[in-house]
Amino acid sequence: MWLSNSSVGRKVVMSVTGIALVLFLTFHMAMNLVALISEEGYNMVCEFLGANWYAVAATLVLAALFIIHIIYAFWLTMQNRRARGTERYAVTERRKEVEWASQNMLVLGIIVIVGLGLHLVHFWSKMMLPELAGCKDLGVMMYAADGIYHIENTFGNVANVVLYLVWLAALWFHLTHGFWSAMQTLGWNNKTWINRWQCISNIYSTIVVLCFALVVVVFYIKSLL
Repeated sequence: MWLSNSSVGRKVVMSVTGIALVLFLTFHMAMNLVALISEEGYNMVCEFLGANWYAVAATLVLAALFIIHIIYAFWLTMQNRRARGTERYAVTERRKEVEWASQNMLVLGIIVIVGLGLHLVHFWSKMMLPELAGCKDLGVMMYAADGIYHIENTFGNVANVVLYLVWLAALWFHLTHGFWSAMQTLGWNNKTWINRWQCISNIYSTIVVLCFALVVVVFYIKSLL
């Protein structure tokens, strides 16, 4: 099959799954910003996205996309290393500011994966998972849709704050290269469009990461007051 047997096909899979995950990040960022505007509104969103069929279906799709993205990332990295040493992506021209990110995408990806695991432990395992498991513990279920409680509990701990900020920094580097690289793979590979996509990637990645970081920092500051 072309999508798995050819190098170009594997890059297309990486690009499409990556873009889908970027769209989810955008949604998740917007959802998190609600917590800064209205705690009640954020909890309403959390309740709406509980263990309902549409939320569970979306979670399964996201999990599948993430797993495919990871598998193909390792696959391509190993293939490229065998063919060209440590160079990861065939790019005719690289800006100096994305050189480090492009050469360390696997390491950055691993940090992102570890950070995601931490995020799942702090939030998903305490919100959607108890509902899916049919938990009878009223104390646990009382907080299943209380997203604000979990945000305050997580970001009231300075160790968690530091870990999340490191995770977000790695995510920024991963996105700044991954976004425009995906667009190049999908056909926008002339010099004019690559320059534009690199600029868009940097702007988008910065906005997303800063918004996520804002929630972390604001709730940590609130915990000190």
